[in-house]
Amino acid sequence: MVINLDIAFVFQLVNFLVLVLLLNVFLYKPIRKHLADRAALIAGAKEKSAAVDREVQEKMASYEARLREIRSGAADERAVLKKEAQAQEAAILEKARQESTEKLASIKAKVAKEAEEARAALKASAEALSADICEKVLGRSL
Repeated sequence: MVINLDIAFVFQLVNFLVLVLLLNVFLYKPIRKHLADRAALIAGAKEKSAAVDREVQEKMASYEARLREIRSGAADERAVLKKEAQAQEAAILEKARQESTEKLASIKAKVAKEAEEARAALKASAEALSADICEKVLGRSL
């Protein structure tokens, strides 16, 4: 089989080259440009997303560090307040103990004094009563 290179082949070749040139100018270049723009837009969006993600991670780390710091400070403050409360409790208990000891001593002294007064009164009363009984039994005054 032999290929004939006549004028129809040349027209078809020129027609093909013109068609490739027109398709390249009106179809392929705009599509490639649109795809390149889209790829650039997607890359920009990915970069922005990564930047926002890094910013969120930094803020979360900062927030968590601050939260740990606040919790630590609160625990320290709670411990200080607890120690102060225990010291106040001990002081109040000691004061109550002293007051109760003083009141008990005062009550014991008062009871001892009243017992002594009662003994003295009973002794005087017993002497008077025994003198009266002796007078009645003996029938004369002592």
